[in-house]
Order: sequence, then C-alpha cells, then structure tokens
Amino acid sequence: MKQFFFSRIKSLALALLLLSQTVFCSDQTFKKITYEPVTYAPTKVLVKRADQTTVKLPEKPAIYAVIQTTQGDLVVELYDTAAPKTVQNFIDLAQGEKEFRTEKGSERRPFYDGLKFHRVIENFMAQGGCPRGDGTGGPGFQFEDEINGKALGLDKLKVKDAPQYQAQLQRAVLSEFNIKSRQEFEEKRTEVEKAYQEAMELPVLEVLYRVGYRFNEVVPSKKATRGALAMANAGPNSNGSQFFINQVDTPHLDGLHTVFGFLIIGYDVLDRIIEKGNLQTTIRKVLILDKRQ
Repeated sequence: MKQFFFSRIKSLALALLLLSQTVFCSDQTFKKITYEPVTYAPTKVLVKRADQTTVKLPEKPAIYAVIQTTQGDLVVELYDTAAPKTVQNFIDLAQGEKEFRTEKGSERRPFYDGLKFHRVIENFMAQGGCPRGDGTGGPGFQFEDEINGKALGLDKLKVKDAPQYQAQLQRAVLSEFNIKSRQEFEEKRTEVEKAYQEAMELPVLEVLYRVGYRFNEVVPSKKATRGALAMANAGPNSNGSQFFINQVDTPHLDGLHTVFGFLIIGYDVLDRIIEKGNLQTTIRKVLILDKRQ
C-alpha cells in the first residue's frame, strides 16, 4: 500500500509538471510575434487595349474601369500602385487578354460580359464575377493576396480592441492546440481559455498571420471603406475573378481582402443593384480607360 501511495504521488507530480510545461509553452507561444512579411516585387500595370467611352471621367490621372450594367454605369478608379497584380488580372479578364477555364475548356474572351451580381446584401456590398451565378465559380486559377497589413495599421491594433476579428483569434488558438472536436476542447479547456486571454494582447496582424494570411510591406494598401472595390475569396490567397463593391464601411474585412479600386461615380447605381436583389443585375461590359500620364 505504501509503495502504491508513493507511486500515485509520483504520477500526480509528473502530470502537474507536464501541465505546467504545457501552460508555460502556451504562455510563450502567445507572447511572441511570429509574423514575417512575404517578399514582394511591384509590377507596372499594362493596359493592352484602348477602350472608348462617352462617360465623363475624372481629371485625375489614373486607370478607370466603367462597369456597364443593366442598372447603369459604375465608374471605378483602379489602384494600379496599391494592388498592381490584382488590377492586372481584372483588366486582362475584362478585356479578354487572359485565358481562363470553363466546363468547355480554355477560353479567351471578355470574362465579365453577361455575368450577374449574384450576391447583394443591403448595408453591405454587391458581389459579381462568378460565371456560375452561385458564388462557386471562377476563372480556373487562383492567385495570392496583395495586402500590406502594416499600411492598414493592423500591427498597431490589438485583437482585444477589434472584436470583428474574434473568429480569426479563435481559429488561431484552437489550431495551436490542434483541437478538432468538442471533446478535445473540453479536455484542454483550462489551457485553451488561458491561452485565449493571452492571445487577446496580440496585434491583429499576428493573429491573421497565424491563420494563414500573408502580407507584404511594399504596397500602400487601402482600407475596405464605402465604395471600395475588393476581391472576394474563400480564404487566404484564393483570389480569382469574383469582386465586390462596398455600400458601407467594412472594417472587419481589412487585411482579409485585397482592395484594388474605388467607386468614383455611380453610388445610386450601386444602391439600385443592391435594392433589386441577387441575380437581377447583369454586367453588359467592362471598359478600361488608361488616363495615366
């Protein structure tokens, strides 16, 4: 009996030691910064075809896109310096200068002509660019995000002060503990809750980095404000052809979506598109006008 008693004490002490080491590792894990920027080389956007329009454009030197729809024209300024690779992709798809894949095989034609705004949400945004019309389609390829998290201030913003990023914070913590079920969570509840509180002190940039988002420190990224034109995606580095235009500010999307343009003319058109509902507005054509000096 005495030997059994000391054996139990020894086992308990070992368990406590392992637990303390686990918590200690957790402490260290969520007190250090692991973020590193990706290597990024900016490119110059090329407009390969000169489109024509009767729409009066702003005097500001820039690249403009006129998105002709059944509700009227949307005029957007394309951010060729803030997101050059994304802008190039949009221009080339719009002008038929880039090959894409469909169920029929490879095609090269103006991609957006005839597509609908398939997802519109009042007081949020209007989304288009899906060839299937249900949000699951694309051009048959994906490309990386083009975001400078520091330019958006995400390195200075603590996640505890940004409740819109709580979902990403939870993912980061659960991933660190490799929790995949409710039972596993219950078994590690104390450790997880402690780590969660510690992780609340991390910058948003670090939390997003831990769940797979990658950022450069070169481009002057823009926030997802009212009028922002941004890429829709299914997570980090999953951009294709789908885009959305904000009807309101969406700070919860900063750092998650590449903003590559801004609505200059047509806020009334955007409102009508959203008022009409899903799949009720068709893109007739996208014209690209290069007014850079």
